[in-house]
Amino acid sequence: MPEPAHPSAPPAAADTAALTVMGLELPQRAPASRGTVFAWALWDWATQPFNTVILTFIFTALYLTTDAFLPPDVQGLADQDPVKVAALADLASGLGWGTTVAGLLILLLAPVLGQQADAAGRQKLWLGIGTGALIVCMLGLWFVEPTPTLFWLGVALISAGMVFGEIAAVNSNAILVGIATPKTIGRISGLGWGFGYLGGIVALALVIVFYLGDWFGLSSEGGLPFRVIAVGCALWTIAFAIPIFVKVPEPSLGRPERRVGFVQSYALLVKDVAGLYRSPAARPTFWFLLASAVFRDGLAGVFTFGAVIAASVFGFGTLELMIFGVAANVIAGVSTIISGRLDDRFGPKRIILFSLGAMTLAGLAVFALADAGRTVFWIGGLILCVFVGPAQAASRSFLARVTPAGREGEIFGLYATTGRAASWMASAAWALLITVTHQTTFGILGLVLVLLLGFLLLLPVKAAR
Repeated sequence: MPEPAHPSAPPAAADTAALTVMGLELPQRAPASRGTVFAWALWDWATQPFNTVILTFIFTALYLTTDAFLPPDVQGLADQDPVKVAALADLASGLGWGTTVAGLLILLLAPVLGQQADAAGRQKLWLGIGTGALIVCMLGLWFVEPTPTLFWLGVALISAGMVFGEIAAVNSNAILVGIATPKTIGRISGLGWGFGYLGGIVALALVIVFYLGDWFGLSSEGGLPFRVIAVGCALWTIAFAIPIFVKVPEPSLGRPERRVGFVQSYALLVKDVAGLYRSPAARPTFWFLLASAVFRDGLAGVFTFGAVIAASVFGFGTLELMIFGVAANVIAGVSTIISGRLDDRFGPKRIILFSLGAMTLAGLAVFALADAGRTVFWIGGLILCVFVGPAQAASRSFLARVTPAGREGEIFGLYATTGRAASWMASAAWALLITVTHQTTFGILGLVLVLLLGFLLLLPVKAAR
C-alpha cells in the first residue's frame, strides 16, 4: 500500500495536514518566500524513502520477512511445507510486534516531546535530532546480513526509525505554522503532501532501475543489494533534509505558559482532553478524535503491512512488487485530489464511512480469495489504495467542521496526539492473529478488524451541518 508522507499511518501525511491548521489562530503575517516553502516541503521528500522503500515495499517485504532469515534447514524445505510457512509467519509477526512497540513508544514520547519543543521554541533542534536518528537507523541496516540472529536487529532499527521519524514529523508540522498564513496554509501543506508521494514514486523507480540493471553488477550474496538500498535511502535523506535547516526559520519564540516538566506534561495533556469531554458543545469533537484515532491506525496498518502481504501471501516477486508500489502511490494521489470535491458536496462523514466500508469489503475479499492468485491482490490492493487518501483528507475536513470556534490549535493538536495513542492497534492485531494461527494470511483480518472498529465508532458521531 502507499505510504503517506508521514506513517500511523499513519500513519503521517494526515497528521501533517492536521497540525498545520494550528496556523489559522495566528495573526496575519507576510508570506514566506518560495525558497523557504520549497525547503520545508523537501523534508517530506527527504524522509519518504524510509516509509516507501524500507518500511513498506522493499526492505521488509522482499528481504527481512523472507526465507533469507530462516535457518538453512528450513530454507531448504518446499515453499508449501507447514514448517516453512509457520517460520515465515513468525518473521511477519516479529515485524508486527516490533512496530507495536514503536507505536507505544510514539504514544509515550512524541506528544510530550512535541509539546516541550513548542513551549521552548526549539522545534528545529528536535527536528534535527529526530531526522539524524532516523538516518542512523537506516545506515545501521547495512549490518543486517541475512542470518536468523540478525533478524531482530533489523526489526529494532526499523521500529526505532519509526519512532524517530514521528518525533521529527511533529516538529516539521510546527515549523510549517511559522511559514504559512491562513491564506497559504492549505497550499503549502498540500505541497509537502505532494512532495511525499512524489518522493516515494521516484525512490521506487530508482530501485526498479537498480533491479533491472541486475544490481549494476553487485553480488546478491549476503543481501548486499538490499543493504545498499538502505544506505542509499539514508544518503537521500541527508542530501534533501539539509535545506530545511538552512532556509527555514524557527517557528516561534516558545510558549512560556506551557513550560512544565516532563511528567507534568502528561498531566497537562490529560487536562486538555478532559476539558474537551466536559464541554457539551465540544463533546462530538471528543468522540470524533477517538474514532479517527482508531481508523487512522487501520490505514497506517495497511501502509505498513500491505507489501508484506503481497510478497508473503501472494508471492509477488521483486519487480512486480515495485511496479505495484508505483501504481499504488499514483492511484492514491489522484483519488485524494478527486475526493476533495466530493467532500464539499456530500460531507466528510459520508466520505469516511464509504471509504472505510469499501476498504473493509476489499480486505475481506482479499482474505477470502487469497488462494486465487496474484490477480486478487492487484484488484483488491489497488481498491484499498483508492480509498486510503480520501479517508485521511475527509478526516481533517470533518474535524475542522466540528471544532468549537477559537480552539482550532488545541483540537488539531489533540488530533495528532490521539492518533498516536492508537498507533499500536493495527500492529498488535496483525501480530496476534499471525501468532495464533501461524499464517500470515490471517494478519489481513487483523487490519480489517481495526478499520471496521473505526467505522462503528464513527457512526454515532454527530456531523456538523
